[in-house]
Amino acid sequence: MSNARTRAARARAMDFCARFGLRVPILQAPMASASPVALGVAVANGGGMAGLGALQMSPAEIAGWAQGFRAGSNGAFQINLWAPDPSPLRDAAREEAARAALARLGPEPPPLGEGPFLPDFAAQCAAVLEARPPVVSTIMGLWEPEFIAELKARGILWICNATTLAEARAAEAAGADAVIAQGAEAGGHRGSFTPEAAEAQLIGLFALIPRFADALSVPVIAAGGIMDGRGIAAALTLGASAVQLGTAYLRCPETGLAPAWADGLAQAAPEDTVLTRAFSGRLARGIANDATRAFEAVPPAPYPLQRVLTTPMRAEAGRANDLSRMQAWAGQGAAMARAEPAAELTRRLWAEAEALLP
Repeated sequence: MSNARTRAARARAMDFCARFGLRVPILQAPMASASPVALGVAVANGGGMAGLGALQMSPAEIAGWAQGFRAGSNGAFQINLWAPDPSPLRDAAREEAARAALARLGPEPPPLGEGPFLPDFAAQCAAVLEARPPVVSTIMGLWEPEFIAELKARGILWICNATTLAEARAAEAAGADAVIAQGAEAGGHRGSFTPEAAEAQLIGLFALIPRFADALSVPVIAAGGIMDGRGIAAALTLGASAVQLGTAYLRCPETGLAPAWADGLAQAAPEDTVLTRAFSGRLARGIANDATRAFEAVPPAPYPLQRVLTTPMRAEAGRANDLSRMQAWAGQGAAMARAEPAAELTRRLWAEAEALLP
């Protein structure tokens, strides 16, 4: 790396920190299944940005998380919601095939009925505004212009997840203050604006970063496969202003991960993770197991119906500490995750990166 390039990378990162209220340019991914208050507090107190994945939370739960966070830290945090989808198309035969596949894994899936299948999105948005986080983030698309305008009026910064340059440009045009470049290596759900296109939009992070950085005027946040200081330094050198880490924080004690999931991460080679719609109906990367294999030949129900159908299996797998049926999200760098306190991990990762950015 040339000195000029590394100086520019450091300057971008410091500018991002100044704008977003951070000491280090590291964001904790707002993981809906793994973002307890304790983890957010530790990350923020280590200098990074905490993250809350509020997809399944009630307004009271969103308010409670924000209150709990502020009791433990005065640092920055983001609240994340998915852009809402139209109601799923119902297909009785497909739903029954998915139900039969899940029944073989156990326990029996619940009847779907007519819904609703998700919390009230408008009520969640109102709760987010009431919580007044420094930052909100979107995945799976854009929010309505009226809500974006309300965020801006309240001085709340908006980050949007993108998997292609076209998505990133749409986010910038809609008023995003920063765009996340989500590489194919990332664990958890793909952020494609069009769910059906997710398999065709699997672009590696180090191809995405310069493409975004060269085309956008807003900061780029790199996400996917970054597990140590080398990855952070490389992402910043390629044009990112910050990084967002999810899998790297999963084994931290504050996350409280199921032991089988944590042990699975430690053993997972990159090829042991797969992209699957088995758990939610949306494409996501996790550790391959009996549940993902059950839907290699059987098409899952669409989101969020598949998520409802898998609820009993996921709950029982958690109680039984059974990785074979667990929704064990993991990025391709999973084996590099360390069982280290989150504040220490945040500080160490940035120190490692700084040593490579003289």
